[in-house]
Amino acid sequence: MAVRIGVPVDILLLLQKSFFMSLKTLIDSDIKKAMLAKNKEELEALRSIKSLILLAETEKGGSGDVSSDTENKLLMKAAKQRKESADIFSQQGRNDLAERELFQLEVISRYLPKQLTESELTDALKKIIADLGAAGPQDMGKVMGTATKKLAGQADGKLISELVKKLLVP
Repeated sequence: MAVRIGVPVDILLLLQKSFFMSLKTLIDSDIKKAMLAKNKEELEALRSIKSLILLAETEKGGSGDVSSDTENKLLMKAAKQRKESADIFSQQGRNDLAERELFQLEVISRYLPKQLTESELTDALKKIIADLGAAGPQDMGKVMGTATKKLAGQADGKLISELVKKLLVP
């Protein structure tokens, strides 16, 4: 006989997904759901993510398993590509293609770690600058190296670079 502890099933499933499932397993599960719902656009986006993971697993010299850090890098790269493609399509007046790319970006974003807001990022960068004792623009390399490692997956490198430049102005 099972004991009920009063936690809703959907919360338990969310916890199970986030803590115990690899990204590949989670994507496979979501692909099945999209197939059952006959959601072609979501299915296409999920299959592209799965393709990235499979390519990384079978990459020459790879161990066959992909670390969560590598998975995050793959997702960040895919998200950046979708965002840039959508911008280009919008500039060219191809809103149909831009919308498709933005939808895929939305799907990819579900699997990315929570992104820091600009104020949270600024606070984190100020702390890094203080820890390193950076005084001016000449220390940008040191700050960027540390910041990109500490904030990997939580913020776009371009935004980090812009904020570091602003914060290191004498």
